[in-house]
Amino acid sequence: MDKILDTVDFEKGAGLVTAIAQDHATGEILMLAYMNRESLAETLATGRAVYWTRSRQKLWRKGEESGNVQVVKSIYVDCDADAILMKVEQIGDAACHTGKRSCFFREIRDGEFVDVGEQVFDPNEVYKK
Repeated sequence: MDKILDTVDFEKGAGLVTAIAQDHATGEILMLAYMNRESLAETLATGRAVYWTRSRQKLWRKGEESGNVQVVKSIYVDCDADAILMKVEQIGDAACHTGKRSCFFREIRDGEFVDVGEQVFDPNEVYKK
């Protein structure tokens, strides 16, 4: 695992690399997040997606609150070693904290945003704060 972690270029992004989660079966892009060395190491060790949340400055084990976990099927590193693509099985159907299937639910049409997303859950019910 150290060889992989040493190859990924975390320094270029001040300790973070971009991570894209893609549905392994459909090819749908589910989300974009960030990983640091620790989150990638835990992902590799557990087979579950773990990210670094920039807003909360901590590890984010996908689904720890919502139950919508991502089981990693395969991981790819780009040619510059500063971006990661994970093909995942999305358990619970929603990848986005808004309760949508995908974080990419706003399509631009005629200069306007159009919500084309599938609402899977109500975030107010899941993230009771």
